[in-house]
Formats: sequence, structure tokens, C-alpha cells
Amino acid sequence: MSERTGILAEMNDRAREVFRRVVEFYLETGDPVGSRTLTRSMNEQVSAATIRNVMQDLELLGLLDSPHTSAGRLPTQLGLRMFVDGLMEVTALSQSERGAIDATAGTNESGVTTMLDRVGDVLSGLTHGASLVLAPKHEAAIRHIDFVGLGADRALVVLVHSDGHVENRVFAPPPGHTASSLREASNFLNAMAEGRTLSELRAHMAAEIARNRQALDCAAQALVESGLAVWENPGGSSERLIVRGRANLIDQADEADLDRTRTLFDDLERKRDIAEFLELAEEGEGVRIFIGSENKLFSLSGSSLVVSPYMNADRKIIGAVGVIGPTRLNYGRVIPVVDYTAQLVGRLLSGERKG
Repeated sequence: MSERTGILAEMNDRAREVFRRVVEFYLETGDPVGSRTLTRSMNEQVSAATIRNVMQDLELLGLLDSPHTSAGRLPTQLGLRMFVDGLMEVTALSQSERGAIDATAGTNESGVTTMLDRVGDVLSGLTHGASLVLAPKHEAAIRHIDFVGLGADRALVVLVHSDGHVENRVFAPPPGHTASSLREASNFLNAMAEGRTLSELRAHMAAEIARNRQALDCAAQALVESGLAVWENPGGSSERLIVRGRANLIDQADEADLDRTRTLFDDLERKRDIAEFLELAEEGEGVRIFIGSENKLFSLSGSSLVVSPYMNADRKIIGAVGVIGPTRLNYGRVIPVVDYTAQLVGRLLSGERKG
């Protein structure tokens, strides 16, 4: 950060203006910008040759790149990062944008899942990117648990919560499980589940397994331990990820990028590395921006992620909202949308209402 700030500080006004205009042109159009185009928009009268020299200097600094010898310049990933950190102007939310986000609150009867689905739709619509919403875990007490075999390497666990919420989760059971061991595991857990959340059940179950190790056969022990490890893996693949706006990202992709764009959504739909999504947000409050290869969550290169955590009433991070799009995402407009949405979701899940 300090090195990038130093480069900006050492630029003269002309170099800074040329750099800013190249980046802004790229973010608006996605195209390289040439010296002749810049001469028509500069605040001072300068020749195209002078601007070319400035652009060459910026290229030597690693801030601009030229896709072809005779083409204009594009910002590099370093250039975009420096622009976002030091030159970008964040726009204020308009009344219509604020109203659209506020409207996602709906009514209490609609439930958290429906509300978060609406949040994803609005984020995608306002930013023209793909929205990501990581929903919080359901922490109501457990009423009943059932294991159902789906094959040699897959099983389904059905969780019925005391508030009526039902979850179905597929997981990989340990080798050697049988229909009998599934029933035994269900009976074992149901005997201690009622009135406990999953977190409480896991702690209690560990103690029970130690006391009843002789009562369960090895397959049932492994199944119970493996099953709850899947459920309680913080931020893991058992979390629910809501994705909206897939078409927005594909529509903005060049032909050469379509395969990478599809790979991105294959990753999302398989919920691969979802833990990292929350880890990105948990490193600090507020909006975080990941440009290009900084975005380690997805295998798709050339994408950017703007993400912000949301918190419960105890100021504990319980989920996150974000927008993913091309590197020429309109950061100045997306950041306040993501920030305001995360704050609203946090207030709603904490039982507060916007005043």
C-alpha cells in the first residue's frame, strides 16, 4: 500500500490526470485508450506526442499496458489497484438505489432465506454484476435428525429444527456404512438432540461418544463424527451460498473469456472454497476489494470481487454479501451499494429496523 501511494505522490499533475483518464475510460468502455482520444479530454492543451510519452512512462511503472504495438493503453492489475486505493471517487447512493435496497426487507413473515434471495436480486440488478450472498447458519434447536443412504458414497441428513425449519444436506459418509449403521446413528443422535443447537449437540455428542464407544460399532461412530464435522464446519461447504445475476457476467464477457466465466459459475454452483469467501470478509469490517489475481476465491482470472461482511447484534460476523464482475467493474458505484446492503442485512438479522 505504501509503495503504491509513493508512486502516486511522485507523479506530476499531468501524469496523474493521464493515468486517471485512461482508467476511467477503460472502466466505462472496456477498450484501450489512445493519445489522440486523451488530447480531446485533457484539462490542459497538450499534444498527442506529449501524452504518448507520459503513457510510456506509466507503462514502465507497470501501471498501463498495451495489448498491441499500435493500440492504446489499458490499466494493469497494479494500475487498477492504485486507482482504487488512491484516485477513485466513490459516488453517493441515489434515493432510488437506497429505496430498492430498503425494499428487500419486506415483511418478517417472509423469512430470512426469502429476504436474502431478494437482496441477491437487487444487488445484481443495481450493479449489473453477479451477486453473492452467504447466508448465516440456522442455529435453532434440533427437534429430529434422520440419515438416508443415497449410495455407496453419498448420504442425506434431514434436520428438523424446533422452529419448523427443515434442512436437507448431502455429505460423504465414511466407507463401510450400512442401512443399519445409519439407523443406529440417527437413534443415537435423536436421543440427545432435542433442545440443543447443532453447536451444542456436537459438544455433547463428543462426550457421549467417549462414554458409549463400546455401544456403537465402528461404522456408526465414524458416520456420526464425519456427519457433524460437515454440518459444523464454520463457513464450509455446508453454508448456503446464493448466486444471482449469472447472465450479467456472461453478457459482459468477451468471447475469449466465456469459458473462464463458465468455470467461475461451475465453481460457485459446486460451492467450492466457500470458506474462503467468508474469510475474505472476516479480515476486517467494511468493504474489501479484490482485483484480478488478488481474488483467490475463484479460478476465473480477470474478475473482481467487492465484498462486505454483515454482523449480528453481538457484532459477530455471520455472513457476507458481495458482487463479482469484470475488472472494469464500476468500483465507485458498487462499493456504496455493497456497503449499505451489508449494513441493512445486519440490522434486519439483529431485529432492528431502519429509522
